[in-house]
Formats: sequence, structure tokens, C-alpha cells
Amino acid sequence: MDYISVLRQYFGYPSFRGVQQEIVESIGSGHDTLGLMPTGGGKSITFQVPALAMDGVCIVVTPLIALMKDQVQHLRDRGILAAAIYSGLSHAEVLQVLDNAVYGGVKFLYVSPERLSSPLFIAKIQQMKICFITVDEAHCISQWGYDFRPSYLKIAEIRDILEPQDDTSDTPKYTIPVLALTATATPQVVDDIQERLAFSEKKVVRMSFKRDNLVYVVRKTDNKEAELIHILRSVSGSAIVYTRSRQGTKDIAKILSSHDISATFYRAGL
Repeated sequence: MDYISVLRQYFGYPSFRGVQQEIVESIGSGHDTLGLMPTGGGKSITFQVPALAMDGVCIVVTPLIALMKDQVQHLRDRGILAAAIYSGLSHAEVLQVLDNAVYGGVKFLYVSPERLSSPLFIAKIQQMKICFITVDEAHCISQWGYDFRPSYLKIAEIRDILEPQDDTSDTPKYTIPVLALTATATPQVVDDIQERLAFSEKKVVRMSFKRDNLVYVVRKTDNKEAELIHILRSVSGSAIVYTRSRQGTKDIAKILSSHDISATFYRAGL
């Protein structure tokens, strides 16, 4: 398939970057694939491009409602049919979205993992033509991950509902592949993700997490406030100062302001 043409037509990029093309070609060829990419590495391109080149609906499972809404709007702005199901929608609204997906009015259907076990969702996806399933924040499926979400375990059950497997087979063979994406995974979590998503065969594509524009400098000091003021006066540009508490953000901003360094604070609760 001419994925480059799709990339240029819908997103305006002249070429893929990093491991994007490898992931796109892998899932486009029907292989279960786990993509390890850093935040900002262009994860969305790896499922949006192949889905646009294929027939059927791309189911996107993600726990982040704000991101879900943002991506749906981003796709709609490009004339791409996209919709989302999340908490807060009425039964009638959910039913309308699912029916649109059944009858070809949705290309990308974003769902929260908690929706996967809904009887209505299960009934409707069996009527859909699905090209593949994307699992974002895939580390959430692993009990070894820092953000385990039990509802993610339903994804493998969805695969069996869509394509019942022979119980005598040790390795499932699904024709609807799964693309799992995450920016955070230890070797143990990588193995666990593939097992819990019932990968037909292991396939991991890794992008370098090295950021040439970042550097860490650790300084030991007996007076953190004085050291902070020294650094801020010595380095040009804006700065972000992290504290351990809400009150700390306010206190540090006040201290900096008293030393003629313009500062304000931001914290939960504002």
C-alpha cells in the first residue's frame, strides 16, 4: 500500500520519521505489533495512516478522555470520520455512535477500556467491519506496569468474541490484528503486554528514547533557595520549578518575586 501518499494527503508530512513506517507496514500487513515510542514520537500516525489505507473501522482503546476528544477533533478537522464513546454520554448518544460505526459512518472509533465490557458495545462491534484494534497506553494492561487497569484485560476477550479460536490451539490466529502502543515499558511489561493481548506472534518495534536536546545536571547544596536563585539569574529564558506540594509552589513563587525574579505558581485546585 502507498502509505506515504496517505501521510501526505491527510497530514501533510513528506515522510515518516523514526520507526513509524516499520510499525505502519507491520500492522498494515496483519501482524500483531507492539510499538515502543517516546512521548512526542508520533504514535498516532502509526495507526491513523494504515487505518486510512484499509477498509473498515479502527477501534482505538485509550484511558485518556481528554486525549480522545482532542484526537477526534483533530481527525474531523481533516475531514476524517471519527467518534468517541466515553463516560458522560447518554445511552442514545452511545447508540448513535455505534450505529454510525456499523453502517460506515465512522472510520476511527475511540473507546475507554471500561466500555469494552458493555453488552451494547459487544453486540454492536460484532456487526462492524473492523480493520484492526489499537491499544494506546498499552502498559496499563500489565500488572507489572505502574498504571494497571483491569478493564484492559477485556481486550483479549473482545478478540475471541470477534474471532472465536479453536480451544485445541496453543497459539491464537486472529485476522484482525492488534497494535499496542506505549512510551513506558520494562522488558517484563513488554512480554506481559503481548501475552495479555494474545499476540499471534511476538513483534516489538522500538524507537530510540534518546533526546539530544535534553541534559540532566544534579547539584548538591545546603541552601536550595540560594542555589535556585543563582541558576535562574545565570540562565536566560523561562524556567519551570517543581515542588513537592501545593503550598510549595506558592512559597517558591513568593521567594523568587522578592528577589526581583518574575514568578507565578500553578497547582491543582486553581
